[in-house]
Amino acid sequence: MAGGMVPMVGAGKQYAGRLTQYVVFACIVAASSGIIFGYDLGVSVVFESLIARMALAQTCSTAPIPVLITVLSILLVGGVTSMDDFLSKFFPSVYRNEKAADESAEGSDNYCRYNDQILQLFTSSLYLAGLCATFFASYSTRNWGRRPTIIIGGVSFLLGSILNGAAQDIAMLIIGRILLGIGVGFANQAAPLYISEMAPANYRGGLNICFQSATTIGILGANLINYFTGKIDRWGWRLSLGLAAVPAFTLTLGALFLPETPNSLMERGQLAKGRKNLERIRGVKNVDMEYEDLVEASRISNAVQHPFRNLLLRKHRPQLVMAIFIPMFQQLTGNNAITFYAPVLFKSIGFGDNAALYSAVIVGSVKVLGTWLSLVTVDRWGRKILFYEGGIQMILCQLAVGTIMQMELGAQNTLDKPLAVAVVVLICIYVAAFDWSWGPLAWLIPSEIYSLDIRSAAQSVTVAVNFAFTFLIGQIFLTLFCELKWGTFFLFAGFLAFMTLFVGLLLPETKGVPLEEMDLIWKKHWYWKRFVNDDENDIELKDNKQSSLEA
Repeated sequence: MAGGMVPMVGAGKQYAGRLTQYVVFACIVAASSGIIFGYDLGVSVVFESLIARMALAQTCSTAPIPVLITVLSILLVGGVTSMDDFLSKFFPSVYRNEKAADESAEGSDNYCRYNDQILQLFTSSLYLAGLCATFFASYSTRNWGRRPTIIIGGVSFLLGSILNGAAQDIAMLIIGRILLGIGVGFANQAAPLYISEMAPANYRGGLNICFQSATTIGILGANLINYFTGKIDRWGWRLSLGLAAVPAFTLTLGALFLPETPNSLMERGQLAKGRKNLERIRGVKNVDMEYEDLVEASRISNAVQHPFRNLLLRKHRPQLVMAIFIPMFQQLTGNNAITFYAPVLFKSIGFGDNAALYSAVIVGSVKVLGTWLSLVTVDRWGRKILFYEGGIQMILCQLAVGTIMQMELGAQNTLDKPLAVAVVVLICIYVAAFDWSWGPLAWLIPSEIYSLDIRSAAQSVTVAVNFAFTFLIGQIFLTLFCELKWGTFFLFAGFLAFMTLFVGLLLPETKGVPLEEMDLIWKKHWYWKRFVNDDENDIELKDNKQSSLEA
């Protein structure tokens, strides 16, 4: 993997260096934080025990829709929260309501059966904790470094996993959930930045997408674990929750051996150590050009006393817009809405009680393959071509599924087997498109477009917006689905059309551009160049320096 000499080209400059094994190791360890994020998503999203039980309780003619809505409820309620042992221990009233709903399923509107806010709030609480934690992570990332922030995230997730697995009452469960959120907030703040700063410009996209690839592996692993632990009475849910400690421990241990990024070291005044690390990760001694750019970026960053206030300056308007809209759009792709049809449709086409297992393996494998395709192509084809192709592909799939639902499926009806097969294929096509476009790129783009003086602050905004909209979608999706039914898919298709146009018009291509030269792409952009003015920047920098001297 070390390779020969590879000039890193961007904005008219060529940095000396190559892709070293040292960098690959460091980026893989940092990217493994995605496994803890993905594992928690998998544990909290998909579980087959309730699906199988519901399927067996229904007749063949009425099974798919009740099961379908159960699947959609699991999306928000959480995997382990579909286990009887878990529900009866921590949420006895919800357990009783679920049993009552099973008995009266015949006359109920299956689109609205599981429109329950209590469990949705419980599951979404992790994202509220992560949202708050990421702003504290911004401080630690800037003042202590990227590596310590990753370690804090790993330790917090480890403690949360242990508490959840050993929970005896609701208090332990909630505290553990909060610690998980803190861990995810710190890790998602620091890991993408760490990878982007360590990686050579020409390999930055692929190495950064390792984070999303690890996330999909974590989801797939959690789905498989959920399937088997769901067959264990009394303590199966403890195993599902407690096994999250394994990737958390691995990340924490690996992070202890990571080097700090040169960018972070120089930002904190350690120029000599920063140059030494730069030479080591680039594999060459002649790093003068990149070193000088990092020194200049550090000088500007150290003149900034209030990064969040600085982010609001006119010259940073492009980065602020992207910090908000890119993670928001990722949550509005409708990924959650469409992928959770998979288990019931696999049941419909003949996989029987193993439908959830086949769904987890097939859809999960498609997700992993999608991120791997993105990893291989992002530094060859660029970011925008993946956004275009993925966006169009997802729009067509959303429209097709919505049309099938509108024409063939009412609140109480079912799909014929050929149509169920068609929708399964559409789901796989959609999942592949998401996981080579908005899935990984929504983490890559923000981590590489911010200048050093606002990088930690802007990344915390990105993570906070991602968590905020994850929480929002988690709170309103069942209600939205209840009201709009098949129209939900057309709504998400509209969002996808808008966000694809947004990327085409307002996001410049970042392929191969060194991080410290990234400001130049905004100065050349047809729209954003009006916000980025050298004279104004010089005035603002002088004001920052004056404030620093007065302080």
